[in-house]
Amino acid sequence: MKLLVGLGNPGKKYKNTRHNAGFIGIDKISAYFDFDGFKKSEKHFAELAEGKIAGKKMLIIKPQTFMNLSGQAVRSIMQFYKIPIEDLIVISDDVTLPYGKLRIRNSGSAGGHNGLKSIIQELGTEEFIRVKLGIHPITLFLGKLEDYVLGEFTDEETSLMGDNMKILPKAIETLLKENIEEAMQKYN
Repeated sequence: MKLLVGLGNPGKKYKNTRHNAGFIGIDKISAYFDFDGFKKSEKHFAELAEGKIAGKKMLIIKPQTFMNLSGQAVRSIMQFYKIPIEDLIVISDDVTLPYGKLRIRNSGSAGGHNGLKSIIQELGTEEFIRVKLGIHPITLFLGKLEDYVLGEFTDEETSLMGDNMKILPKAIETLLKENIEEAMQKYN
């Protein structure tokens, strides 16, 4: 079984915020591949759904711990289901990538992203696949980064994010059916 994690913050307040691009992406994947509905797991601090992508059994989750504690849910599920690190894929927003851009990486630092930082801290490694969805400001943003990422998408940003959401399921499918190098070459 493989684990696909979408990062975001729980609750209506954060639903359409830039920092919830991972949740939005995981919802898109769930619908595209016709996964079972999400079920809340208090034990694992997450909402979970099961299904298959490219013939592989998948568990997809949305941690419900808030972004900076996402690693607790990931670690809990990986330990319970005995999922090895090479079967973990994390989807997150990336403020350094332009809207409509997607980047697949097989490892790397947290790059200032608190959700990735939490996962790295809880798992003790940076060696896991991540799929980053671009949310770089279209126009100059003079406020704090936190205010930007926790702000809601504008209409233009929603349209550009839609470009990512169209290719995201296909990128994940290529990643699982082929390999990471093929997915990176095709979608980065």
